[in-house]
Amino acid sequence: VKQRQAQKEVLKAFSISTWHPSKIYAFFILQGSEHTATATLPAAFSDLLPHFLVEPEDEYIVKNKPVTLTCRSTPATQIYFKCNGEWVHQDDHLIERTVDPATALPVMQVTIDITRQQVEKIFGLDEYWCQCVAWSTTGTQKSQKAYIRIAYLRKNFEEEPQGKEVALDQEVLLRCHPPEGVPQAEVEWQRNEDVIDPASDPNFFITTDHNLVIKNARLADTGNYTCVAKNIVARRKSTSATVLVYVNGGWSTWTTWSSCSAVCGRGWQKRSRSCTNPTPLNGGTSCEGQNVQKSACVATCPVDGGWSEWSKWSACGADCSMWRTRECTQPSPGTGGKECQGLDLQSLNCTSEQCPQSECTTTHILGAEDVALYVGMVAVALCLTLLLIVVVLVYRRKKEGLDADVADSSILTTGFQPMGIKPSKPENSHLLTIQPDLTTTTTSYQGTLRSRHDAPGKFSMTNGPLLDPLPNGSHTLHNGKLNSDPAEFVSRLSTQTYFKTLPRDVANTSYGTFNFLGGRLTIPSTGISLLIPPEAIPRGKIYEIYLTVQRKEDLRLPLAGCQTLLSPVVSCGPPGVVLSRPVILSMDHCFDACLDNWAVRLKKQNYEGVWEDILLMGEELVSEPYYCQLEAETCRLFSEQLGTFALVGESLHMGAAKRLRLVLFSDAYCSTLEYNIRVYCMDDTQDVFKEVMQMERQLGGRLIDEPHVLLFKDSYHNLRLSIHDMPQAHWRSKLLAGYQEIPFYHIWNGSQRYLHCTFTLERLSLSTCELTCQLCVWQVEGEGQSFSLDFNIAKDTRAVDSEFLLMDSNATALAGPSAFQIPYLIRQKICSSLDAPCPNGADWRMLAQRLKLERHMSFFASKASPTSVILDLWEAQHFHSGNINQLATVMADIGKQEAMIFLVSDGEC
Repeated sequence: VKQRQAQKEVLKAFSISTWHPSKIYAFFILQGSEHTATATLPAAFSDLLPHFLVEPEDEYIVKNKPVTLTCRSTPATQIYFKCNGEWVHQDDHLIERTVDPATALPVMQVTIDITRQQVEKIFGLDEYWCQCVAWSTTGTQKSQKAYIRIAYLRKNFEEEPQGKEVALDQEVLLRCHPPEGVPQAEVEWQRNEDVIDPASDPNFFITTDHNLVIKNARLADTGNYTCVAKNIVARRKSTSATVLVYVNGGWSTWTTWSSCSAVCGRGWQKRSRSCTNPTPLNGGTSCEGQNVQKSACVATCPVDGGWSEWSKWSACGADCSMWRTRECTQPSPGTGGKECQGLDLQSLNCTSEQCPQSECTTTHILGAEDVALYVGMVAVALCLTLLLIVVVLVYRRKKEGLDADVADSSILTTGFQPMGIKPSKPENSHLLTIQPDLTTTTTSYQGTLRSRHDAPGKFSMTNGPLLDPLPNGSHTLHNGKLNSDPAEFVSRLSTQTYFKTLPRDVANTSYGTFNFLGGRLTIPSTGISLLIPPEAIPRGKIYEIYLTVQRKEDLRLPLAGCQTLLSPVVSCGPPGVVLSRPVILSMDHCFDACLDNWAVRLKKQNYEGVWEDILLMGEELVSEPYYCQLEAETCRLFSEQLGTFALVGESLHMGAAKRLRLVLFSDAYCSTLEYNIRVYCMDDTQDVFKEVMQMERQLGGRLIDEPHVLLFKDSYHNLRLSIHDMPQAHWRSKLLAGYQEIPFYHIWNGSQRYLHCTFTLERLSLSTCELTCQLCVWQVEGEGQSFSLDFNIAKDTRAVDSEFLLMDSNATALAGPSAFQIPYLIRQKICSSLDAPCPNGADWRMLAQRLKLERHMSFFASKASPTSVILDLWEAQHFHSGNINQLATVMADIGKQEAMIFLVSDGEC
């Protein structure tokens, strides 16, 4: 206080209005210590330059609120602020002096306030800045400049967003240029007052110049959009821009033609379609064209049946009656005509003269010799029956001790024929042909498989309702094939509580009874099979297992968004059976097998009927009970549990494609001028193809061309079909439109059966039989396929199942060694040889590489016997086309010669 009073007196005495701190400092030094205004530094720190602990920072003045600048330095005798080149008056400084306890240096802190008026004096001429200067006995230091600006945000936007009407999936750009402001305003977008976050919804994108981009307009994107600008001063909102997403209407497929309006002769028939694919929304355009088509038709008149003449009376029979007949063939009833009324058979008693009395009225008395003959025959029959019963009882007692764990080695090598692998190398000619080990004690395997303890009760299974136990705990095998009545099995299966929902379709169901030797179930002409490897069923257990294809309309498989069914829905069971190793379920799929384009999930139906995701393709975990091996057209599912499975895919982008199969049919016989061609569009799986072929066979249809494969992309475009280039002199099309459409979603979801278009053609003369034309199929204009058709409608009478419906001739159920190409004992030798790891890699890992299965190394390694799992997969892949010579060649390439393959020791390995 004394220092400030002394300074004021001196300044007043010298009339100094504008002063400089350096001059005052010099003046006070000259005046002596009594009136000095400087701090006295200890002698030890007198030679140190001051340095800043705190320097002034840039500030914004909001409205009329002043800002405070702070400067702190050590060691310093004086600190003053200088703003825009002028020294701030001393009275405006607030000084605080302290001592740093760590260094004992004096610390000086000075603060000043800057008001809006001070800044406005030079506003527009230059930026307002301040810095502080610190002195010590050694010299001075200057701080950084701090700029003080007046913060503001103008009211009006330089550019505001404008409302738009856009089509579904179209890109939308909303522009926004925020108002001028200091500091520069930050921008956010709102939809219906809710803030848009591009991080949570990637369909939105905000550019660096604050524009909003909607990548693909969705119906949910309809709303009011507002651009919001804000800084430390204010928050401004633009006027709202309304975005309306509309949907243009699209035609559904035509309904089938109605029946002819005339019962007999010329009439009319019609078909219709609706503008519901999709329905126009939010002002979208309606469908163009007619919703009803009419066509002339000629109905064949009904023909009532008429009786033929009565036949002649028959001769008088032993029952003293005679009869005569007539037939309803003059004419035969047709085209809905009435059947003949009356009897087609008449009988009449014979007169006494015509009736043979020796046969009708007298009793035949057996002679004594006839009685003796019949008595002898009865005695012989009784003796043979007793002898047969004794033989059966003796035979069964001998077989009572059969152990289900032990089987004759001749069975384990059934069907294996020695063969050469490489003719040029004789030493490898018997690489896989080993003699069975006959030194172990075995019993003969003839006919019946029993549980180890011959338990007559039921299966040893856990959690889950199971089938009724087998009669007497056994099931008879005949040459490895299971013989029983399929209809009886399906009927018995459907009585179980859990299986009442299973379809009673004998043609698409296979079943069998299996023990530890394993086996195979196959559904003919569907590509669906179930491989039960050896040792998958625990020893001492016998299971009755089924395999069936579910009809898609019988199940409500939940599909959301762009999900689509990629495989048949397959059931195998009963659920809850105990398996020691995974079984392999093989089924077709209908996608391009590129997991970069798809997210494919394996779904399983639980006991309550709810579908659950159990596996994501490409992210399988070896610790889970399910694992998939994906091939170009087939999926192999390793499963430790039985149940109902299906593949469901969701496209990741528009490059994803499903494989479709186009199949063309027509009527086998055509006696009218009209000729119909039915083009079926189905998933490219064998089970769907089989269904369509069976249905057309019942309708009397015939194939007119080989099936064609088409890639159907996830582009939301409908599939269009048309027929062109017909000889106009002989044929014309009765289709009014240029093409027909199958809606995108009907094909994509995969749950529609028998999707097809019917093209009605008309020949100008009944003598015209040759038809040549082009069938065009496309989704997008300029991108499609064209198929040439050339056939004779009268001569080509190929039945639908004569060439293309190739029914499997193999048995649907095979049990034991006959179900496998590799004999059981040879398989065990291979596993024991390759399971043990070898330093040079000549083990199961090399086998997997040679068979191109290296992608599944981690899965194989997680199993107790990796080699056995690899051989299981080989069996599943090559049951119909496998060549055991090829497998033997692979074994030779691994480097294991005949002596080493089965007798190599751990030390040698």
